[in-house]
Amino acid sequence: MRIFGILIIAYLAYASTQLDLGLGRFINGLGEGGRFIARLFPPNFERWELLLEGLLESIQIAVLATVGGIILSLPLGLMAARNIAPWWVSGPTRAFIAVCRSLHYVIVAIIFVKALGFGALAGIAALIIASIGFVAKLFAEAVEEISMKQVEAVRSTGASGMAVLLYAVLPQVASRFVGFGLYQLDSNLRNSTLVGVVGAGGIGGTLFAAFKRFDYDFVSAILIAIIALILLAELVSGRIRAAMR
Repeated sequence: MRIFGILIIAYLAYASTQLDLGLGRFINGLGEGGRFIARLFPPNFERWELLLEGLLESIQIAVLATVGGIILSLPLGLMAARNIAPWWVSGPTRAFIAVCRSLHYVIVAIIFVKALGFGALAGIAALIIASIGFVAKLFAEAVEEISMKQVEAVRSTGASGMAVLLYAVLPQVASRFVGFGLYQLDSNLRNSTLVGVVGAGGIGGTLFAAFKRFDYDFVSAILIAIIALILLAELVSGRIRAAMR
């Protein structure tokens, strides 16, 4: 263990020298950061119409992407569950879900911007891929944890495969699936503000344009609005989850 610890410390020292991590640079950055923060205040809400337009577009992107991602994640999650799907179905499905999880949503958004052009469509498509990577995986794991006694009981009645899913599988995971969907909506609200930076619509585009114009008081207003939106979404989703318990 001592040798391992020495190797870790040696590597950290080596990496620090390669990445130009110096105390002087950090101290200088603190001063620059302080001056930048000073330029953010007071926030300027005079262009509230532009701000509101960007926020509404981000909400629309998040909601549409979440709904689309959940609709696609439901069958994918069932197909990826190894306790109810054969290996030749669950294996490729899990590989597809892993691919959706492997790429950061900003990278996916850049790809869709190149393919579909600037605007909300690229952001929705990117966040649908991100939603599939998260929700489908968790849904498959939830299905794998169900009690198979209920499944066998329904099967013993001669019910079809669809009936088994409707009456034995989905009732056991419905509440968890709703929780996954609410969490993904929260996540997509945050992510929708970021994909706009690369041209995929939403308030992120407004924020990036304000940064390019050095319009820092408006940047501050946008950041405050984004924080308020996320806090409101967290409050609402928390109330919904509490009501379901």
